[in-house]
Amino acid sequence: MKRELLHTPEGVRDIYSEECERKLALENGIMSVLRTYGYHPIQTPAFEFFDIFGKEIGSTPSKDLYKFFDREGNTLVLRPDITPSIARCASKYFMDEKIPLRFCYTGNTFINNSSYQGRLKECTQSGAELIGDPSVDADAEMISLAVNLLKNAGLTDFQISIGHVDFLEGLLKAAGFDETTEEEIKDFISNKNFYAVEELVKHVSLDPDLIDLFGMLKTFMIQTSHIKEAKEKAKNYEKIYLALERLEQLDEILKLYQVDQYVSYELAMLSGLEYYTGIIFSGYTFGTGEAIVKGGRYDTLLTYFGKNAPATGFVIVVDQLMAALSRQNIEIPLANRNIWIVYNCQNQANAITIAGKLRKSGENVELMKLTKDTSREMFEAYAENFNIKDVIYCL
Repeated sequence: MKRELLHTPEGVRDIYSEECERKLALENGIMSVLRTYGYHPIQTPAFEFFDIFGKEIGSTPSKDLYKFFDREGNTLVLRPDITPSIARCASKYFMDEKIPLRFCYTGNTFINNSSYQGRLKECTQSGAELIGDPSVDADAEMISLAVNLLKNAGLTDFQISIGHVDFLEGLLKAAGFDETTEEEIKDFISNKNFYAVEELVKHVSLDPDLIDLFGMLKTFMIQTSHIKEAKEKAKNYEKIYLALERLEQLDEILKLYQVDQYVSYELAMLSGLEYYTGIIFSGYTFGTGEAIVKGGRYDTLLTYFGKNAPATGFVIVVDQLMAALSRQNIEIPLANRNIWIVYNCQNQANAITIAGKLRKSGENVELMKLTKDTSREMFEAYAENFNIKDVIYCL
């Protein structure tokens, strides 16, 4: 029984020693950059009422939530996603604010994935939300901020893939597909089965321009020249046209931010979160099979909480970013590594005095008492293993 108590449940893990130091350093670095953009830190509860993440909100399917009850019988869930919590909080405390609100955060999320997926069920996310700005300028700020955060973390080889929810939604509406067929097409796209989409479209009588627009779904890295061509074919389809125009405007602003070399456009992009309404994006790098950045515009989410305000945001999945940095052999700088002061009974007072002075100067100090079960050689060996900055002896 005692041996069983040493194990964690499936899908969660312990993080300790230098790995924990690196993770905290990475989180602090992310938050520091977010603060330079004027984002204000915010914390929301790790669990909320079930309705905050219910089906109407479009967050996470109920089967993937960790659900439990409080003393009054209310259904509570561990948050699977922090954005709805921020939307609730902004609606509660900033209902009448007219100027844009900028929030940043770091916290853990909990999703009860199927065991065969091999994913962690508890993940750390750092993110930013910009509430109250409907413009493409806000979309560009989010994407440029995500790029600069990844660069600041040490990545040089990564790509932000950008899409627009209304491109596919506009295609499906214009084609007149029923709800079942729409879901079938989305499943095909989710599985990258674009040949199945082509076959399905072939058997429907559609405008040639619309067929050509469907054909653009299979291209993963759309160039801006292709977007211009697509706009010509979408002139009679307002929803599609406006989505393409927004992407075109976004590209121009991203050039001003000088981050356009890190972005590409993918018109078939889907998101697992149904509350997205416009520009969506994901960031990828080698060394991890999952997105390290996920974000987009959610202009109707706050209305569920009584505040009519557009919004956009993104999260960096810290665990995935950590994995990518490790596999790319990119070091996370660790500041203020510890100093050990090894002392014996006779020199305890001196050791405490030295430790106090060093701590006031900003150093991290551990006091290590020499006993009959330890030795100077043992401390030196451990200091090397634990990457200790320096060892001071008071013997």
